[in-house]
Amino acid sequence: MKKFLSLMAICAIIFSANCSRIEQNNDPIIGVWFQSGTEIIGGTSKSTLRKEWIFNDVYLGRYHEINGNDITLQTDFKWSKEDNIYTIEYRGLEDVPTIKFKMVKTEEGSILEKIDGNYLAIKE
Repeated sequence: MKKFLSLMAICAIIFSANCSRIEQNNDPIIGVWFQSGTEIIGGTSKSTLRKEWIFNDVYLGRYHEINGNDITLQTDFKWSKEDNIYTIEYRGLEDVPTIKFKMVKTEEGSILEKIDGNYLAIKE
């Protein structure tokens, strides 16, 4: 009887492990998106500021601000999608508001556009 119960317990464990599969997220936003610009300092010197969003398939991501070769800001974020509107909520940054945007297809590729129509980022 103990062998039978042990066999049933092993079967139950295997069955439950096979049933708990994580749904695969194939959202087109997954990947690296960036915004890049040049800032003129003091009239002569230039500095390149790059903002980078890395979206992953479990609705999390990482945000970087890179000034020249130095990472000046780095934080995690949570993202969600509802009716083709994406939302980013930054973690650990109290003064950075939640961003709402949509993905727009252009001749150059896909871009992220804020709800107010301003450009946010392009896919790398």
